[in-house]
Amino acid sequence: MDKPLKTPPPYPIASVDHALRAATMLQMEGGATVSQVAERLGVARSTAHRLLAMLVYRDFAVRDENRGYRAGPVLELAAHSQSRVSLLRAAALPHLRRLVDLLDETANLTVRTGDTARFIASAESGQALRVGSREGMVFPAHRTTAGLLLLSGLDDGELAEVYSPERYRDRPADRPDLVRLRAELDLIGRNGFAVNQERSERGLVAVGVPVRDQGGTAVAGLSVSMPSVRYDPHGLPSLVATLSGAARALEADMAAAR
Repeated sequence: MDKPLKTPPPYPIASVDHALRAATMLQMEGGATVSQVAERLGVARSTAHRLLAMLVYRDFAVRDENRGYRAGPVLELAAHSQSRVSLLRAAALPHLRRLVDLLDETANLTVRTGDTARFIASAESGQALRVGSREGMVFPAHRTTAGLLLLSGLDDGELAEVYSPERYRDRPADRPDLVRLRAELDLIGRNGFAVNQERSERGLVAVGVPVRDQGGTAVAGLSVSMPSVRYDPHGLPSLVATLSGAARALEADMAAAR
C-alpha cells in the first residue's frame, strides 16, 4: 500500500480553514453572499462577514454592487458561473446531500486535470467521527478514488503522456510505476468502481464510481469517504449500487440541463 499523502494537522486552525474554504467557494462558483458562506461553513453571519472582509483586504475577493462577493485579483482564474465545472458542481450538490442522507458519510465530487484530482464539491456527514469536507483540495490523481477512476479511461499513450518522465524531472520519486498503475487501472475499469484504503490520508477509506457525459466519457468521480473503522468490505456491493444510482441520476440531470 502506498504511503498516505496527507494527514490533517494535529492543531488545526479553524479560522484559517474557514477563510480558505470561503476563498475556494468564490474561485469555483464565481460568487457568494454572506449568508451563503455562513451556511456552507456552519458559522454565524458575523463570522462570515469578517472572513470575507479579510479576503477583500488581501485581494482574494471583491464586493460587488449587489453586496455579494466574488473572486478578486488573486483568484483571477476563478471559474465563471456558466463554466463546465460550475455547472457540474451545481447539478451534483443535491445528489451529494442525498447520499449523505442515505449513508451518513461525507460525499464528494472530483474532477481530474492532468496528473491531479481536485475536489469540486463536498457534502459533509453529521456524525461526530467523520471525514471533513475536501472541497477545493488537490491530490495526485493516482492517490485518490476519483482520480483512479478517471485515469482508467486513458489508453496507454495518454497515460504515458500524463506521467511523462519530463514532468517529473525534479521529483522522480513522485512518478508512479506505470506498469503497476496500468494493471490497477484496468481492474478498476472492469469493475466500474474504485476503493481507496488509506492511500491519500491515514484512517480514511473512500469508494467511488464515474460520472459520464452523454458520449460515455467519464468527466468526474462521485465518492463517499469514511473513517476506516466504519468501513465494512461486506457492504461494498450495496455501497457501489447506491453510488451508481446517484451517478446515473446526476448524469440525467446534466443531460437535461444541456
